[in-house]
Amino acid sequence: MSEHEAAPATAAGQDSRNLVTRMAAALVLAPVAIVCAYVGGWLWITLVTLAAIGLFVEWLMLTCAERNVGVTVSGIVALVLATPFLAVGRVEAALVVLGLGLIAVAVRSSAPRLWMIAGYFYAATAQLAAVVVRLDREAGLSALILVLLVVWATDIGGYFAGRAIGGPKLWPRVSPKKTWAGAVGGFAASLVVAALFAAFGVAKLLPMLLLGAVLSIASQFGDLFESAVKRHFGVKDSSHIIPGHGGLMDRLDGLVAAIVLAAIFGFWRHGVDGVGSGLMVW
Repeated sequence: MSEHEAAPATAAGQDSRNLVTRMAAALVLAPVAIVCAYVGGWLWITLVTLAAIGLFVEWLMLTCAERNVGVTVSGIVALVLATPFLAVGRVEAALVVLGLGLIAVAVRSSAPRLWMIAGYFYAATAQLAAVVVRLDREAGLSALILVLLVVWATDIGGYFAGRAIGGPKLWPRVSPKKTWAGAVGGFAASLVVAALFAAFGVAKLLPMLLLGAVLSIASQFGDLFESAVKRHFGVKDSSHIIPGHGGLMDRLDGLVAAIVLAAIFGFWRHGVDGVGSGLMVW
């Protein structure tokens, strides 16, 4: 067999092994997230805080700023101190703590200063949004599960549609592997999830389809945003903590964008105590 014949076979085998690794990791991580979301309370908030800390640290590593111990410690301490306030529903107090953390990070930052501040803001908004959506006793669980499933469906649908169909690239300068077929496939998969929520009587069909569509688009933009940051710094993966997926940022980029948008929309409709209802009750 020639070298030209062996190379595609090797690449195909590597892709297959990578797919198996991705699926195995997902089969472990997804149930953990679902269980924590279902239980809620301290369990969910602890998981979210740990993820936010991981996002912040990975961002600093990605932007070559992890050696600034003052920034790292200030950000982590603020994220941790906000946790008990979020656990008891004191969102305003948590905002004060996170705001003080932002000031501390800004004061202690050095070059690249704006990237350090942006990293803390990214992690803190993700933490806050993921918690306030779940805090709503009436519809927090269903709203959170909707966001999770829409993001996962977008990711899975996009992955398989992109591999099966291929075709023109979505934004090759930022993300060379993503295709328009993958984007459409992920979008379609999100609509299926939204329709299932309506079919089981959780919410009305049209609002769910619109919400699923918007969250899917947000998820894909979040993915592209993280790809653009990595491209800017010449990094392939944010870390290698998750087998087959890279780092937390690689795995949660779409979820961060979707959950933040969901929290903003829910807050706009029903206020801080009814974010979940703002998404699910029409």
